[in-house]
Amino acid sequence: MSEQHSGSAEPRSFLFLNASSRVGGNSEQLAERAARASLPAGAEQRWLRLSEYPLPPFEDRRHTEEGFGEPAGHERTLLDATLAATDLVFVAPVYWYSLPTSAKLYIDHWSAWLRVPGADFRDRMAGGTIWAVTALATEPDKADPLIGTLRLCADYLGMRWGGALLGNGTRPGDVLKDEQALAAAESFFAG
Repeated sequence: MSEQHSGSAEPRSFLFLNASSRVGGNSEQLAERAARASLPAGAEQRWLRLSEYPLPPFEDRRHTEEGFGEPAGHERTLLDATLAATDLVFVAPVYWYSLPTSAKLYIDHWSAWLRVPGADFRDRMAGGTIWAVTALATEPDKADPLIGTLRLCADYLGMRWGGALLGNGTRPGDVLKDEQALAAAESFFAG
């Protein structure tokens, strides 16, 4: 386990992975509110919009002779940013009851990263935390598949589940009318 994820006194580093297909959408606005209000003192934060770092379709080469190559380009950027973070925050609206495509594709690439020589992906991620900030236009239980996916990913990598911050909204800005979500954002990352 690396020092950055092992609970050492080093400052925490939050990587916000914005998976929305809309700039300034409700999930992003809610995540920004939570970051301003409740990130731990001294915590670093980096925001990446996954649409600006497009990944190729994932090709499962686990059982082939060529295996996985060394990550390059956007994949290398995302791998390095992921390994540098103690906390991964998926800023992801609920799309058809699950994660947006860019977030799911990013997670699919973890299968390759587990096999990158020298990356020690699983060991370096262990002890970190996964969070979700999401907005949806229906009942909160419709986010269960999205939340379940992220919780299981955290379990698989030996990470903690930080929780999910849910907001309600359809049009950009609607979430700012969700008083319950805004109140929860005030202490979301402090727990």
